[in-house]
This record gives sequence, structure tokens and C-alpha cells, in this order.
Amino acid sequence: MRRTRRATPGTRENAVISERIGQWVRRYMLHVGQWLARAGLTANMATLIGLLLNAGVAAVLATGELRLGGVLLLFASAFDMVDGAIARATGSISKFGGFFDSTIDRYSEVVVYLGLLIWLNRTGDDHVGSVLILIAASGALLISYARARAEAIGYGASVGLVARPERVILLALCLIIDQPLWALWALAIATHVTAITRIVHVWRLAEKDDRTAGGAATGTAPAND
Repeated sequence: MRRTRRATPGTRENAVISERIGQWVRRYMLHVGQWLARAGLTANMATLIGLLLNAGVAAVLATGELRLGGVLLLFASAFDMVDGAIARATGSISKFGGFFDSTIDRYSEVVVYLGLLIWLNRTGDDHVGSVLILIAASGALLISYARARAEAIGYGASVGLVARPERVILLALCLIIDQPLWALWALAIATHVTAITRIVHVWRLAEKDDRTAGGAATGTAPAND
């Protein structure tokens, strides 16, 4: 399920490195998508399998097997590209597919934090770790929400330090070296810096559009979602 992205001023120049790499990787994932499609796997099925894989990672982390969990997290996250590859290979890209993929990705990320939280609650770092997980998880969700709201009003907002690939790699590497709190401290800060960066980015684009329009009121009313 390839997510549709509207090209807007400043998006390409400010795109995070992960998206540029992603464009290169997707070309090669197309062959994988063709093979899986012939095996009978649909894009939506692949999205749900990705969620189950991340739930499995969470279960491993909950038992305290952090190094194994880190390795499995890299594999599970790499599988996230499969649904898009299948959709492109079969020509089944759809608006619902992009929405479904993006929504399930948020569940996948949160469930991994939940597994880590269960383990942390049995350690001496339970208080600090719990707070860091709350801050990091909320920051991750705000990053996605800021982008979604920006695209809803016609702006691109793929800017900032830690999009999902960077978050996954950072967490996985710290799990592998048995230092999960390092990742949580970094993510607790970097996710909110990224969200704020996106807010500022959209504000600048909106200000520029307002000046171009001669100060005419444009935009949408606040949404209570």
C-alpha cells in the first residue's frame, strides 16, 4: 500500500534522508512484491502480517530478550515495505490502502513500546523508563499526525530528524547493545524536536502563501480529531 504524497513547495528540498533512500529501495522491492503477489499475498494481508511481526517483537521484549528483540525489530520493520511493493506490482494502489498502512504502522510502533514497557516495569528503571516511553511514543505519534494534518491542507511536511525508519534503527541498535534507555532518552527528545520542526515548517509555508495571496484568509477550521 503505497502512500500517496502530494508534491508541494519545499517538500523535496526538506525531505528526510530516509525517504530518498526509500525511493531507491522501492525499485528493488518491486521484484519481491511480484513474487509474493504470485504466492497469493495481498497488500492488506502484508500490512496485517507486519503488525503481527511487531507484536511478536513486543512479546520477545516483554520477556527481557532485548538483543533478540532488537534483531527481530529490524526484520519486522523491513517487512513494512512489502505491502507497498505488492500494491505496486499488482497495480492495486488505493487511497484506503495508504490510509490502512499508515494507521497500522502507528499500532506497530506503539505495540513495540508496550512490550518494552512490560519489561521495564520489572526492572529498577521502571519509573524513568515508563516516563521516557510515554514521551517517546507520544512524540512518534505527533510526528505522524503533524505530517498528516499538513498534507490535509496541501503542504508537505517530511522534515525533521527522526522519521519512522530512523526511530526503528536507533531503538533496534540500542536494544542489540543492551542499552534501551539510551534509545528512549534520545527518542524522547528527538521525536518532539521533529514534531516541532514540522510545525515550524508548515507555519513558514503558510506564511509565505498568505503573503503571496495578499493577506487573504485561507486555510481550514481547527479539527477536533
